[in-house]
Amino acid sequence: MDAAIADLRKEYTSKNLLETDIERNPIDQFQKWWHEAINSQIDEVNAMTLATASSDGMPSARIMLLKGFDHHGFVFFTNYKSYKAMHLEENPKACLVFFWKELERQVRITGLVKRVPEKDSDEYFLSRPVGSQVGAWTSNQSQVIESRQWLENRYLQLSEEFKHKELKRPPHWGGYLVTPVIAEFWQGRPSRLHDRIQYTLENDGTWTIERLSP
Repeated sequence: MDAAIADLRKEYTSKNLLETDIERNPIDQFQKWWHEAINSQIDEVNAMTLATASSDGMPSARIMLLKGFDHHGFVFFTNYKSYKAMHLEENPKACLVFFWKELERQVRITGLVKRVPEKDSDEYFLSRPVGSQVGAWTSNQSQVIESRQWLENRYLQLSEEFKHKELKRPPHWGGYLVTPVIAEFWQGRPSRLHDRIQYTLENDGTWTIERLSP
């Protein structure tokens, strides 16, 4: 083992997470922490890890950007032919992880996944910069391509074409909603005795709240 790596550590001392301070619903708790993260001016506060697995259990993870949340769940957008989308079609479950190191906080959302309504995907697509819209038509996400030059040529070709016709959302691009069934809020604490509060959705729609050992 590389001693230089093994010796890397940080003591977490800035905040705590007590049962007397939390909301009764995980979305409300996320909203509370979200506002604190926004106010802390964290760079790309909406960056999250999206973990998926194929039907045979092979996992994969990547960084995505959260594009919305409410009491129904958490929304992101992608290519429906991408590797992640293939997983979600086979196995519509996922885990989202937010790490806000400036606040020494982590949020983990485990839930069920479905596509958002097409009108929601249309609305968000049209709100994007034109370059990103053309990029969605350009990329056959996760597919092998011959070169960077091929990709750039394809983008220029489509950019020219869309000067003369309406730019709509590609049918292979849209959003997913992750509806949580488990949510964990982690607050770093000294001596690795971190605070971990877990919400678990019960069959009657209520949430059980428990403290986990660090």
